[in-house]
Amino acid sequence: MNTTGSHPSSVANPATGAVLSMTLCVAALIASEFMPVSLLTPIATDLGVSEGQVGQAISISGIFAVLTSLSAASVTRNIDRRTVLLAFSVKLIASGLIVTFAPNYITLMAGRLLLGIAIGGFWGMSTAIIMRLLPEGDVPWGLAMLNAGVAIAATVSAPLGAFLGDLIGWRGAFFLVVPLGLVALIWQWVSMPPLPPRGRATRGNVFGLLRRLQIAFGMAAILFLFMGQFALFTYLRPYLESVAGYSVNALSVVFLGLGLAGVAGS
Repeated sequence: MNTTGSHPSSVANPATGAVLSMTLCVAALIASEFMPVSLLTPIATDLGVSEGQVGQAISISGIFAVLTSLSAASVTRNIDRRTVLLAFSVKLIASGLIVTFAPNYITLMAGRLLLGIAIGGFWGMSTAIIMRLLPEGDVPWGLAMLNAGVAIAATVSAPLGAFLGDLIGWRGAFFLVVPLGLVALIWQWVSMPPLPPRGRATRGNVFGLLRRLQIAFGMAAILFLFMGQFALFTYLRPYLESVAGYSVNALSVVFLGLGLAGVAGS
């Protein structure tokens, strides 16, 4: 039994580079998604809006991520999956540039909307693509790599955002995601093999599952859980700064501790 976290056949598989490029891309996506949490106050001050309004930058990306994840596979079913993934990576880069140079609140929200589409589309298709890239025995390794990218990004994005925001400003912190996304895009372009559509007809409606009472209650519970989590998490910085009197350095430590606790909990 392999307990090292690596998989010998995966290392030798030509598609390993494609899986690792997806890991880098998902890390950049998650880092971009959570970056505003630790930069809420400077963004609000710079754009002349309230911290509550800036918090909606996370809400809008989440809403469009959900909508895209439910529709991406069917909308793009006749397009090569490699092309679709590359398109979502381009959207990540475009979102980072839009947010970095946003002159006003509306432009900021447009950039975050685009990010939500990239996140939802990527997540909605990533598992199926990994199952096509790797032999059956290597799929758990591929999924583990993908989730490792999520865990790392979720852990470091908030503390790193607070630190970099104080050092180079919130726009500079957001811009650092752009070269990361560009590397992921080039890596995918080089390593991802063609993945033509398989021509399978899509049947059924995912919302039809909600007619089952147990699934409906389970999904409602998950919905309220994440609503509560993000309602608290999003506005931690304004509270810790204005009420608890934390400095930027202390905020970085708090966010790092929060991320590490999340990894331990997972």
